[in-house]
Amino acid sequence: MSGRLEMQISLEMQSIRKMRGTRQMPIHISHLPSPSLPMRGLFADATQPLASDNDAARTEPRPQDDRSSKPGVSYPRRSPGTPIGRTAPIGRNPRIPRIFALALLACTAASACGRAEAAPARELRVCADPNNLPFSNQRGQGFENRLADMLAKDLHATVKYTWWAQRRGFFRNTLNASLCDVVMGVPTSLEMAWTTRPYYRSTYVFVTKRDGGPAIGSLDDPALRKLRIGVQVLGDDGANPPPVHALVRRGLARNLHGYSVYGDYRSDSPPAAIVRGVARGEVDVALAWGPMAGYFARRSPVPLRLVPVTPQIDPPFMPFSFDISMGTRRHDTVLHQELDDFIRRRGPDIARLLDEYGVPRPGAATPAANPGTAP
Repeated sequence: MSGRLEMQISLEMQSIRKMRGTRQMPIHISHLPSPSLPMRGLFADATQPLASDNDAARTEPRPQDDRSSKPGVSYPRRSPGTPIGRTAPIGRNPRIPRIFALALLACTAASACGRAEAAPARELRVCADPNNLPFSNQRGQGFENRLADMLAKDLHATVKYTWWAQRRGFFRNTLNASLCDVVMGVPTSLEMAWTTRPYYRSTYVFVTKRDGGPAIGSLDDPALRKLRIGVQVLGDDGANPPPVHALVRRGLARNLHGYSVYGDYRSDSPPAAIVRGVARGEVDVALAWGPMAGYFARRSPVPLRLVPVTPQIDPPFMPFSFDISMGTRRHDTVLHQELDDFIRRRGPDIARLLDEYGVPRPGAATPAANPGTAP
C-alpha cells in the first residue's frame, strides 16, 4: 500500500514541475516538505502562503525596472489589477494539498505497518516452584522447565514464570490470582485446577542401598518391622502422603522417621533430604514419590535401588500411583485445548524427557542409579 502512495506522490510532483516549467513559475524550496522534518514541521510548512496560478506576486517586492537587469532570471507575468506582493492561500492550487494528503496517508500506513511488526510475542505464563528439582527451579533445570520450553516453542511463545513455593496457598496466590496461566505438573484428580489429559503416570517407590540394603517391595513385607523407615510428612493434620497412612495402619508408627516435604528452603531442592537419608544410613529404607526419588538416586554417591510400592492401591482405597497433568483455570478453554493437543502430539518427546530425568513409570523400565551423566 505504501509503495503505491509513493508512486502517486512522485507523479503529482512531476505534474507540478511540468506546469511550473511551462508557465515559468519559480519553485520555492521552502514550500516543499523536507524528508527530515517531523510531521509537525511538515504541516507548519504546508500552511505558508504559495503563489497563485494567476498571481504575479513575489515574496519580496522588486522594482519593475529591475526585471531585465538580472540575466537568467525570469518572472511570471502579472495580470492587470493584481498588486505586487499579493499571495494566495494554499487552497487556490488543488494539487498542493493533495500531495500533503497522500504524504500523510503514506506516513500513517507506514506507522501502522511498523506497529504490526513490533507487536509483542505471545507469553506462556507458568506458575512454578523456584526450588523444587527435579520438577522446576529458577535456573530452569527441572523437567517441567524443559517441558514449558518445549510447549512455548510449539505455541510460538516465550515462557514467563511466576515463582512461588509449592505449599499451601500456591494455587490461590498464583493460578487463581491470574498471575500465571498454567501449572506444568498436577495430579489429574486435583480439584483446584482444570486438568488436561495426563502426560505421565508415576508411583511411590521403596529406596534402599543397592549393596547390602534390604530388598523390600511390598508394604506387607515382615522385614519392615525391624527397619528404620523414612517417610515424607506434611504435618499433623491428617493430610500426610499415602505411605504414612498405610504404614501407621499396619502398626509401624514407631519405625517411622519423618522428612518434611517442605524441608529447609535455604538448601537446594529440600525434598531430596529423604533420598540422601538412605545414602547416609539415617534410615534403612525410604518410601518416596517416584520422580523425585529417581532423579536424586541417579546423583547419589552411594548406589541406590528403586522398587515400585505394592500394592498400587492399598485397601480400602489408598492409591500409590497417580496420573499427572497440566492445570489451567476452568474458563481458559483455548489454552486448555492447546495443552491437550500438545500432549497428544508430543507424547513420545515427553516420554524421552521423563526418561532423561529418571522418572519411574508403570510399564517403563525402572531407572537405575548412577547410569552415567544425568541431566
